[in-house]
Amino acid sequence: MALSDLAPVERNEEGIAAALGILKQRFAERFQTGEAIRGQHAHTTTYIPTQAPDGVVFPESTAEVQEVVRVCALHRVPVIAFGVGSSLEGHVNAPGGGISLDTSRMNRILAVNAEDLDCTVEPGVTREELNHHLRDTGLFFPIDPGANATLGGMAATRASGTNAVRYGTMRESVLSLTAVMADGEAITTGGRARKSAAGYDLTRLLVGSEGTLGIITALTLKLQGIPQAISGGVCPFPTLEAASRAVIATIQMGIPVARIELVNALQMRAMKTYSKLDFPESPCLFVEFHGSDASVAEQAETFGMIAEEEGGGPFLWTAVAEERAKLWKARHDAYWASLTLRPGAKGLSTDVCVPISRLAECVAETEADIAEMGLIAPIVGHAGDGNFHTLALMNAEDPAEIALVEKFVARLNRRAIAMGGTCTGEHGVGQGKAAFLREEMGHGVDVMRTIKQALDPLNIMNPGKVLPAE
Repeated sequence: MALSDLAPVERNEEGIAAALGILKQRFAERFQTGEAIRGQHAHTTTYIPTQAPDGVVFPESTAEVQEVVRVCALHRVPVIAFGVGSSLEGHVNAPGGGISLDTSRMNRILAVNAEDLDCTVEPGVTREELNHHLRDTGLFFPIDPGANATLGGMAATRASGTNAVRYGTMRESVLSLTAVMADGEAITTGGRARKSAAGYDLTRLLVGSEGTLGIITALTLKLQGIPQAISGGVCPFPTLEAASRAVIATIQMGIPVARIELVNALQMRAMKTYSKLDFPESPCLFVEFHGSDASVAEQAETFGMIAEEEGGGPFLWTAVAEERAKLWKARHDAYWASLTLRPGAKGLSTDVCVPISRLAECVAETEADIAEMGLIAPIVGHAGDGNFHTLALMNAEDPAEIALVEKFVARLNRRAIAMGGTCTGEHGVGQGKAAFLREEMGHGVDVMRTIKQALDPLNIMNPGKVLPAE
């Protein structure tokens, strides 16, 4: 993706210079302008070119975020929220320069209400930190995107992950939040009640807005009880289509599967090498069940029968925590394992999502595209909700390869949209998917643009993201 393809953001040199001086005086050592730290705050885990901010500030409270935003608003300077930088679509780039607002020091767990199964946290708390804190309560936070992302960043991108088929996504898990808006005012979008019909749903508006409408400074989240029993395992299949059909049958039969993850043969080859797994080098499903001892055994048995009908198996499952942890660690390391298939290459990660009934068809056509174009692009996905990824590996210095991979991704995005799906199931739009938003949302993009203009008339909140160039 060439920078010229992205939504342009005009650089305000005079305003940036003024803001840098004010913020340096106010935050001292908590404001940095070194080249290395600026580069770290624009990094992406894909090939999208780096666009560094002019400074990085480390606030410690909502009030300090308000101060930063007010300075940026006064001088018309972009402000880009930053969690840990694990996003995949250029979300933290600074195309017009500006200030990166690093939330890592806003990492307090403010309250845990075990009786109500909820908690309130600051945005810099990571999902692993929260679950470590909850370990003695019998509760856990189930949203698991793989990376140890911050909860503020997960809400901003509407993240999900391997548990989404049972527990939903960040959209369902955020009860309310506090956010600093573009004028520097802070709002709280609700309380801790499990439902409300009071006015517009501002929580849902800000969850998934990718920092383009406001900066999240606190979140109240739903928690879940830790299951009495957990079982899981890996099941091989002769083809990716057969594995996809098994997923469809599992969901349509109402089996309450907690995780059901799809990997193709190439992805399994990489995972076997990288994570030292001992499974067939064929398409496989990673499956996990939550419940009582009896229910997880029954679910595993039923799934094994479904797999057998599709020519799969044997389904080898276990209730031993250490064995399951190794399997899911391998699944979460799939990105890094894939890079070993072509050392030195960069990856373009996609995340389309289609209605579950179209999954097998979409996956099969995608594999045909990969073969036709001669790409190295393993497939892995949260198949239980119709969401799958490819990681197309390429030489990021070769324009011809970049063009070929972008052609592949464009074809995949349009296929998913045509099937009633979406160009992004969980990564978000950022810069990388903005060009496809109009095709998916139509006039809805104009409504989004109106909302953006109303809430951020100076276009300082993470400009150049989500909305496509017109």
